[in-house]
Amino acid sequence: MKKIITTFFIILTLTSVTEAESGKKVFETYCWGCHHQTAVAFGPPFSEIASKRTAEEIRAMITDPASVSKTFGYKRNAMPAFTLNEEELKAITSYILSFKPKTPKKEDPKKNQDKIIQDAYPNIAQNKEVK
Repeated sequence: MKKIITTFFIILTLTSVTEAESGKKVFETYCWGCHHQTAVAFGPPFSEIASKRTAEEIRAMITDPASVSKTFGYKRNAMPAFTLNEEELKAITSYILSFKPKTPKKEDPKKNQDKIIQDAYPNIAQNKEVK
């Protein structure tokens, strides 16, 4: 059983590494002239796209940018339509989404407020707990 699980994770890891490399290759072939991963070029950076769009929206924008631009309410569109096979489309979509900014954990504001009260007014905080 351990061998099966280990094999599964090795295949999964190799697949994701291969997909990332494929996505980078598609990026270098079709996208690099107008987009960069994290910096603004002619088009928006992948980090911005990934933070605003779903995988389906990204795929649609690549295959039919004129229609999708109208749907999003853009007045104009400079992106050409690309005819990619399913593997390339999946690879570039995953590659773009890999630049999605990591969101920090949201802390409970009440928890933080109690800490502020305890730090600033230790006697009041102790009396509050005794009640």
